[in-house]
Amino acid sequence: MENIFTGTGPALITPFNNDLSVDYTSLGNLLEFQMSKGINFIVALGTTAETVTLTHEERHQVYRFIKDINNGRLPLMVGFGGNNTAEVIAHIKSADFSGIDAILSVVPYYNKPSQEGLYRHFMALAEICPVPIVLYNVPSRCGVNMSAETTLRLANSSSKFIAIKEASGNIDQIKKIIDESPVGFGVISGDDSMIYPINALGGDGVISVMANALPAETVMLTNNSMNNEPIAEAEQDGYNELIKLLFVEGNPAGVKAILHQKGMIDNVLRLPLCPVSDKVYQAISEELMSIGNVNHF
Repeated sequence: MENIFTGTGPALITPFNNDLSVDYTSLGNLLEFQMSKGINFIVALGTTAETVTLTHEERHQVYRFIKDINNGRLPLMVGFGGNNTAEVIAHIKSADFSGIDAILSVVPYYNKPSQEGLYRHFMALAEICPVPIVLYNVPSRCGVNMSAETTLRLANSSSKFIAIKEASGNIDQIKKIIDESPVGFGVISGDDSMIYPINALGGDGVISVMANALPAETVMLTNNSMNNEPIAEAEQDGYNELIKLLFVEGNPAGVKAILHQKGMIDNVLRLPLCPVSDKVYQAISEELMSIGNVNHF
């Protein structure tokens, strides 16, 4: 199996109404907006979707809704992960995978498994998962880093693993994976601030928070980075202050603030997450103005 997830894929948010129910109207409008701006694939039920605050039934409803809106137009990746291997396997076995092209599965968090434990966890998923698997390494959230050696071991052990979303921030580790991975295995940036550095080394794109609200701009930055265009590094630098603001008070609070300013969603998150402070909300507004992105649809 080869990686089909290249270019820009927004890590979709989950819009909520003021009563905290899922706002499917805004979700559909948001996805159509992103697709109209040239995104290359879709990522549903990741961290940015506030998936941990959704009930099991809501998760099924959300990815079925996204799948129906997409209707096969773009490759679709859906998050299936956790820190209990048996439970993740049960969720995969109970899911309907029609219209889903791959799962995104995060490194088990909180219980800090060894590298051998990580390998065995993902190999157990590979044995039963009916679609390809994109690994997700994000040490800042999981409390453990999956090493380049473990990633390469997995990539060489099963063709079910087609890519990794790399958000370690360790450019030496990421370069090793890019340089030594088998043909067809992709390395996708999991960090908007690393779009240029990773893709200039031969990466395959980005799973992006920023692309929720600035899809056309993210697509341009990613394409220029993948093509090693001279302008790409300066483009990355131009967005880095905004990217910092997206995360300074938690994700997806920052990008939801942008979408609220653009009139696309209510500024609602489920606890324990909450909207950004007035200070950060204003700073985001000012930064959008400084880069010339005001109501830019």
